[in-house]
Amino acid sequence: MAEDAKWQRAKTLISDAHSAVGLIDIPAHKTSISPTNAHLTPKAIREALTRYSTFSYTTNQNLAELSIQDLGAIEDPDSNEVSTIHAIQAANKDLTIALGGDNSITYAAALGVFGSNLENAGLITLDAHHDLRDGVSNGSPVRRLIEAGLDPKRIVQIGINDFSNSYDYAMRARDFGITVISRTELHEIGIEKACAQALEIAGSASGPIHVDLDVDVCDRSVVPACPAAAPGGISAFDIRQAARVLCQSPKVKGLDITEIDSTKDPEDGRTVRLAALLVLESLAGFHSR
Repeated sequence: MAEDAKWQRAKTLISDAHSAVGLIDIPAHKTSISPTNAHLTPKAIREALTRYSTFSYTTNQNLAELSIQDLGAIEDPDSNEVSTIHAIQAANKDLTIALGGDNSITYAAALGVFGSNLENAGLITLDAHHDLRDGVSNGSPVRRLIEAGLDPKRIVQIGINDFSNSYDYAMRARDFGITVISRTELHEIGIEKACAQALEIAGSASGPIHVDLDVDVCDRSVVPACPAAAPGGISAFDIRQAARVLCQSPKVKGLDITEIDSTKDPEDGRTVRLAALLVLESLAGFHSR
């Protein structure tokens, strides 16, 4: 790529310098319901940041003087969830951005963010799926967090899609008292209102909020590297807006980006590039607090 001193690349925002925002790789993939190489995705997302600048035209924000502290990578996160929890707790950032990896990372990433405030914490997911399955997999992190002590009445799931969940698990979500903003309802009320509702519910107590961006919530045409994405998911614009709007809330202390298999991306790299933009949107939102 051509270099231009007046066009700073977003990848340069990541450094070892202390920052209120941390970036950690959690390359889990072994318990995925569908075979995946999602463990290779964090590195691909970091590389994709090279393609973007540090300037947000809409809000006239130049992030060039800011930084994201590199918190490194968790080794064998499928077997070391405790290591993930401890690493995020020890970093103690105002916002920790976790790069997956499959959606199983949400369990440990959220617990790391919640710390001793689990009983007062909240969870917001952008996901086509409830993730309430039995067992331990990328389909179970929400159920596992509830079993760990998270109040399901402070869980909001945005983008739940038709024919992407079983009746039994949908009833489980209802019985738990989880708030669901379906793909159809999201289309009717818009992403801004959906995020406002989610923040109000998830943040109704004094604890922190963790945000799970399962990228398979998007339409399959924009995220072909997400194995479980379906035609008719949400737009790339909507998930980008959600990342920015949600991270504007001081209660949001953690965010993960999951369910991308970078080896399945087409030549244009559209899925991984979207994930890189989600990192930048989150950072822009954070610095608008």
